[in-house]
Amino acid sequence: MTSTLKQKIVVVTGASSGIGREIALSLASQGATLILIGRKVARLREVAALCAGRGSVANCYKADLLSSADIRSLGRQVIRDWGDIDILIHSAGIIRRGEISDARIEDFDTQYQCNVRAPFQLTQIFLPGLKRNRGQIVFINSTCGLVATGGVAQYAATKHALKALADSIRDEVNPLGIRVVSFYLGRTATPMQARLHRFEKKLYHPDDLIQPEQVSSAVVSTLLMGREAEVVDIRIRPSKKPHSGTVHGYNTSKKRLNQRHPG
Repeated sequence: MTSTLKQKIVVVTGASSGIGREIALSLASQGATLILIGRKVARLREVAALCAGRGSVANCYKADLLSSADIRSLGRQVIRDWGDIDILIHSAGIIRRGEISDARIEDFDTQYQCNVRAPFQLTQIFLPGLKRNRGQIVFINSTCGLVATGGVAQYAATKHALKALADSIRDEVNPLGIRVVSFYLGRTATPMQARLHRFEKKLYHPDDLIQPEQVSSAVVSTLLMGREAEVVDIRIRPSKKPHSGTVHGYNTSKKRLNQRHPG
């Protein structure tokens, strides 16, 4: 048995580019009503236009997930405009790399705010409606949320925390009929990944990486799956493994890099 996403109200964070964008487009093809969240309204509107071309209603909401006030305002506005939502997809995130010896504590705070605190706050805001609709929550996580390696201690810590958040929420809401699923992704061919490769002085071969369309296909298939099955964790990694000098796709050099996922 499969459900339908037609006219389901879906919130997607980080929807302006990369994985979030592709998830939004795939959901549009299923007839979902989309609430696209990000910092760059012009890019969100471009995605919304593409969604409209697929027959979906897509709405853009500007919000900075580093701001608790922005998140509260966003939540009030979405609920005022649309009432209870059906699906919440956490796709936005930040990576700021650096070894323990020189990583800045401010970078740790920023990653915590975006990668952990914002998903917690958004889930808390939308949870009453999700309960009433027996909805679904998707966390786009990283393989760094399963195995921590050198050079990404702060990022990996926040992604481990995101896993704990998803697991705890699942344990609380499963009896209410809410599905909570985490996707643990290896390197994926996105604009952010291209920037990472340039920083590492590595040739960027997007065809060797996970494709955003593959991630969105897996997400939509999971959302469509009948509730007889409980999907908990899905791990996706490139078939072609990293070169020497990298672990789980991340270079272990002492360099520092700040990157923000779409949003």
